[in-house]
Parts: sequence; structure tokens; C-alpha cells
Amino acid sequence: MKNTIHILLVEDDADDVELLQIAFTDKNVNARFTVLSQGDKVLPHLSSDPAEPDIILLDLNLPKMHGKEILQAVKSHSRFARIPVVMLTTSSAQTDRDFCMNAGAANYFVKPILLEDYYHMVGYIVEMAGQ
Repeated sequence: MKNTIHILLVEDDADDVELLQIAFTDKNVNARFTVLSQGDKVLPHLSSDPAEPDIILLDLNLPKMHGKEILQAVKSHSRFARIPVVMLTTSSAQTDRDFCMNAGAANYFVKPILLEDYYHMVGYIVEMAGQ
């Protein structure tokens, strides 16, 4: 088991980034976050960084490239397909959830409003990251 979880967080809302990072810290999970705020940066980042993330947390509504496109690209790429992708979005639409799960997402979470609700996700994320 590794001591640190490497999380690629693709999120354009700084408040959501901060809440997630606080939740990991409060739950005493050692996580290293790489944060990308634009969708079109994900694939170039994955291709150029030799240290692949343990898990990708992906928003749907991103500038420059939609989360659905990113999910499909990651899951269709032979090198990255094994990396778990967890959708973390404001969309509660069943059609978005169905699309993402059918495209290979490990899970789909609607972003919580309260920090306490983020705590519940931390355990799942740690488990999905193989820790």
C-alpha cells in the first residue's frame, strides 16, 4: 500500500477544490492533488506525466472540453483506461449519470453542499484508488 494517493482533480471551481482537499486532510488521508481547471488540459497532462494518478475525479461542466468527452477519451486510451474515474458534478440528471456509468466511470457523485458530506466520499475515493 502506498502512503500517498495521487489524485488528478479536474475541477474549475476553486471552492469545490478546497472543500475536497479539506475533507481529505480532516480524514487524515495523505493525498497529493494535481488540479486542472480546463478540460482540454487532461489528456496532454496524462500523456506527459510519467506518474499516473491513482484516481481521476472529474467534473462534467468544464471549460474547453466537456467531462463526458474527457471520460470517453480516458477510457478509450489503452494506457489510461485502468485508472478509475469518479464523476463529481452538480448535475443530478439521470441521463448524465447513465451516460457516465455506461462510458466507464467508477461512480457518479453529485457535489455535496456541506463539508460533512464530502467526508463520506473520501472513504470511497480511497478505496477506488486502491489504498
